[in-house]
Amino acid sequence: MPKKLAVAVIHGIGAQGVSQPPDSAVPSFSKELHKRVRREVGSGQFDQDISWREIFWADILQTRQDRYLSAIKRRTRYDDMRKFVFQNLGDASAYQKTADPVDNTYEKIHKRAEKTIRQLDQDTEDGAPMVILAHSLGGHIISNYIYDTQKPPATPNRSFRELRTVAALVTFGCNLPLFTLSYAPERIFPIRFPGTDLPPEKRLKPWWYNYYDKDDVLGYPLKDIGPRYAAMVERGEMKEVSINAGTLFTAWNPMSHNGYWRDDDFYRPVAKLLKKLV
Repeated sequence: MPKKLAVAVIHGIGAQGVSQPPDSAVPSFSKELHKRVRREVGSGQFDQDISWREIFWADILQTRQDRYLSAIKRRTRYDDMRKFVFQNLGDASAYQKTADPVDNTYEKIHKRAEKTIRQLDQDTEDGAPMVILAHSLGGHIISNYIYDTQKPPATPNRSFRELRTVAALVTFGCNLPLFTLSYAPERIFPIRFPGTDLPPEKRLKPWWYNYYDKDDVLGYPLKDIGPRYAAMVERGEMKEVSINAGTLFTAWNPMSHNGYWRDDDFYRPVAKLLKKLV
């Protein structure tokens, strides 16, 4: 039976693995969040009504990163810290849209997003709403993906490909502001509400939730990017939520960046959102 709600989860910067999981419906990097949200929603309703799939793209870059780090290992120190910095900055720097036809990382990552979205389209009933959960650099990636679909001319494809039934975007540990600094604040344009094919009762306000931790140096508030982002918050389209993510050992330091996946301040509101939509 087709399901009632689609959930797309995209990871961010850092090591996720050197090979793409064989099935996007089997949680890998989102396993802990999936387990907790499923429990909160109720396993019976979750399994019956919700299709949860991952957008996995780390392998596109990680093999190159690992090869280089291995090559320099005998000539450097602080290898664990170096690996953390290199993988995080490497992902961010490689994901750039360029005019060079050889540099197709941007397009490769977006094709992974499109593949998962097509699969969710097949899993769910016609017109089913979608929720996108985007961690870290994944927030920037999915914002670009939606932005590209909103540029004219629109293509006459099914609504999921153009994301016209997206009911909510949830970013967490989002570093999108780092990629807006090439423009003056007044020249920065956020994405528009994608879910234009949704009936009025499925349209949420706010439709964009941004969760961040004050100690997470890789996650940021979005309101201060520019006046148009501030206007989204003022109109109630976007809600910024400051939480204390992580454990006793990570909640007070930059390692909180990876703490959202298990934190009840995050997974419980996500579960509540999904229950509301089904």
